[in-house]
This record gives sequence, C-alpha cells and structure tokens, in this order.
Amino acid sequence: MTGAVIASVAVPATRVRDGRSPMAASNRPLPLPTVPTPRTETAVYGLAAVDCRGRVADRTVFAALGWVAGTPLAISVTDRTLVIGTDPGGVFGMTSQGHLRLPAHVRHRCGLVSGDRVLLAAYPERSVLFVHPPAVLDRLLADCHAALLGGDRP
Repeated sequence: MTGAVIASVAVPATRVRDGRSPMAASNRPLPLPTVPTPRTETAVYGLAAVDCRGRVADRTVFAALGWVAGTPLAISVTDRTLVIGTDPGGVFGMTSQGHLRLPAHVRHRCGLVSGDRVLLAAYPERSVLFVHPPAVLDRLLADCHAALLGGDRP
C-alpha cells in the first residue's frame, strides 16, 4: 500500500501571560459541584389532569397511600386546596378503575375545570392527599420564580 505520508503536527509550547506554561494552568483542580441537600420529607408527588368527569389518576401516589377501590374518603377545601383523607364515615371513595373522583361542587369551589393539571402531594404516614389547583401553584411559586428572574415577576 502506497500513499502520501502525513507529517506529524507539533504544537509549539507557549507561555501564559504570567509566565507559566498552559499545562501548569490546566493542572488546577476543577471546582466541585454543589451537592443538593437530601430530602427529609416523605411526600410522594404526582401531576394529573382532571378529566371531564372530575377524575384524577396517579397510580404511584395512590399506591403510596394504600388507597384502593372503595377506600372511604373525606374531602374538604382549605384555601382553594383540596385536603383528602381516609375516613370510615367518608362518603367519597376511589373508583373501581383506581381513579379519585372530585365532585362537581368541590371542583367549582377550587376553580378546577376539565383539562386542568393538578399537583398531588401525598403524605402516606398521615394518609392524607393535598390536591393543588393551578391557581394555587401560581400563588405558591410566584416569589420563587420572581427571585430566579432577578426580581421580575413572570
């Protein structure tokens, strides 16, 4: 096999402004990333869309709570957030398909409409679920987002 020989390329040594070689400058240790603080809460989160019949579904959240079809539940509304917990006398429950059905009067009280995505925050050790509508999330996150944008509200 014959062909053209490629000449080797040698990069000449250069000096950085302070007189050190570039290799010496690159031997500095890289900065270490900041390690996030580990979680201390036991909350299980999920996002779910409210369907046209007021149902929400998130298998992971409901499994963490241990809620199955027929689990008796009580639903209350506090500051436009739904607070749902097990209650032997509860008149609400999980559907046979594993959905949580939010009654119309509860949805209206929270300003929820079909297609809204809600944040589900479950606390299994207390057997309680918080359902946060979009308007509540806007209010809760406004200051955080403003700080990330340098003080400007989105």
